[in-house]
Amino acid sequence: MIKKMFSGVLVIILAVVFWSVIRDIPERSSLGGVSEQYATRAPRETGAANIVTAVIVTYRGLDTLGEIAVLFAAATGIALLLKRKKSSNESTKNEKTDKRPASEILKTGSGLLVPVIVMFGVYIFLNGHLTPGGGFQGGAVIASAVLLLFLSDTDHRLDHTVFGMIESLSGFFYVIIGILGIILAGGFLDNSILPYGEFGTILSAGAIPVIYIMIGLKVGTELAGILENLKGGGE
Repeated sequence: MIKKMFSGVLVIILAVVFWSVIRDIPERSSLGGVSEQYATRAPRETGAANIVTAVIVTYRGLDTLGEIAVLFAAATGIALLLKRKKSSNESTKNEKTDKRPASEILKTGSGLLVPVIVMFGVYIFLNGHLTPGGGFQGGAVIASAVLLLFLSDTDHRLDHTVFGMIESLSGFFYVIIGILGIILAGGFLDNSILPYGEFGTILSAGAIPVIYIMIGLKVGTELAGILENLKGGGE
């Protein structure tokens, strides 16, 4: 009872603090400062129709590299923790529990939906420079297809050789593209190392589509690895 009262009081205090902060934020009817520079200069300087993509991939390319590194560290940490937990459980548990098989509807539905989900994820990161989306979103969608596979088949295992190769090569080429931007253009992940092409088409925005392909593949494989480790830890 005391814990519930303490939690309720804490929630009320946090709500009051956040409300006081939000209430004092001035309303803006127009862009200003850095945001205005991004909005006016990004289409011309990067050739990308999606300004958010231009900011994330080019102007803040080092931040994106840091986000990928954080995701890799999280995947590695989860794998190590669950591996230790699984080994300790195996040493104390001798009886093997039966797994509940998936329903026929789930198996049939996953067989139909998984290819569509993967194709949609690829579409998202291939068109990230044109429409909302990008590498992180497309990779997450692809990982959701892997999750559906695990739900429909409890014995399904990923090919670690293939997934590990995709993850390693995508991260390697992502860094290589960034270094080429420093050598051949104006900075890390400068997309002008490739021709901008025609604005608004799939083959535009220089190296941004290639960068997003690398990000999408790396994020998708890392999230899929996390899901498999969680699945193994749950077993």
